[in-house]
Amino acid sequence: MSKKMSSIVVIGTQWGDEGKGKVIDLLSENARHIARAQGGNNAGHTIVVGAQEFKFHLIPSGILYPHTKCYIGGGTVLDPASLLTELEGLKSHGVPNVKRLYISQYAHIVFPYHQLIDQLAEKQKGGAAVGTTGKGIGPCYADKVNRCGIRLVDLLEPESFRLKLQSAVAQKNRELEKLYQHPPMEWEPIFETYAKYAAELAPYVAPVEELLSQAAKQGENILFEGAQGALLDITFGTYPFVTSSCTLSGGIAAGLGVGPSKIDHTIGVVKVYTTRVGNGPFPTELNGDELAHFPDHSASREVGTTTGRKRRMGWLDTFLLRHTLCLNGVDSLALTKLDILDDLDEIKICTGYKKCKTFPATLEELKQAQPIYETHPGWKKSTRDVKVYDDLPSNARGYIRRIEELCETPVSLISVGPERERTLWLDRFFNE
Repeated sequence: MSKKMSSIVVIGTQWGDEGKGKVIDLLSENARHIARAQGGNNAGHTIVVGAQEFKFHLIPSGILYPHTKCYIGGGTVLDPASLLTELEGLKSHGVPNVKRLYISQYAHIVFPYHQLIDQLAEKQKGGAAVGTTGKGIGPCYADKVNRCGIRLVDLLEPESFRLKLQSAVAQKNRELEKLYQHPPMEWEPIFETYAKYAAELAPYVAPVEELLSQAAKQGENILFEGAQGALLDITFGTYPFVTSSCTLSGGIAAGLGVGPSKIDHTIGVVKVYTTRVGNGPFPTELNGDELAHFPDHSASREVGTTTGRKRRMGWLDTFLLRHTLCLNGVDSLALTKLDILDDLDEIKICTGYKKCKTFPATLEELKQAQPIYETHPGWKKSTRDVKVYDDLPSNARGYIRRIEELCETPVSLISVGPERERTLWLDRFFNE
């Protein structure tokens, strides 16, 4: 790459769970600032460092590097209990964070009534349920858009918080009783609990937007950390089986208050097959016989970090990828989990859908989509100990080249295992 870069976005190009956490962790080594823009504790990254495994839900995983400063932007929604548990977990592993973690005062707060309504609504939908995590993220974002949410800055002003919480709980009780026939909630216990949370979070509150702007002006390396995946985007995803925020590269700018001109490069993380968690159409999903050729969910690391649910698995869908790469303006690809394909006799790639010129916008079309496959020979050899690209089996290199051709985007990084060292670099990033 000839252009010097000081700011990089990492986003998921499928339905999430692409392995963004590892890519972000690798790039954090040379980043000074790492920022999370959207979502809540319904997303997760798993990082393997030596013999230790770290699970992140809200805090940028770059916190593991002592030289970094990490930010949670105003576009996120915060569950204080979850965040404080995560902080406590880091402390127990000897990771300092008080002077390196900054939280935007504009972030909205998740309350117990959000979680309750999320779970009740899913139950009421029955077979039409979206398959949310039940963490209250959607209802919290709904309150934000409906202009009745409570932000972190509100939490820090006790009297203002008291009045806003009383009003919010009164409104939610009407909803609970009339829509779900559920007993009302008391606002006082919530107030007492969240007042304690406010005191614990206060040291982390900072003018995130100004700090990132100053870092950009000084040309310091910034890594923007995406959550979930492109097809879970609230606008352009497989609606309504989506999350509640903008998961695209454009959402990074909006969720952090950073101008798009400050972003130099967008890396799209691609799992070399496809997975999704929750409900919704999945054109290349594997049937029972095909799935039997893959390692089981535990061996293939296909159990959700946040939910513990087994992920649905399918062949790589490059028709889908061309759509999401377009939506995100992706400059290069980071391919993950190549090692999971090591024992397959043959590997399929979806190159299009019959009778579809563009990626379907409706669930009905996507449910009826018939993938067009091409079949590639497997390499039947472990890739986990390969150190450089040229030492990969020839069939593995052919598979990667075909992905580049179909996506019309170069591959810059290949992961062959969860550990940091199991990475093949085809390019380097940042102004190193």
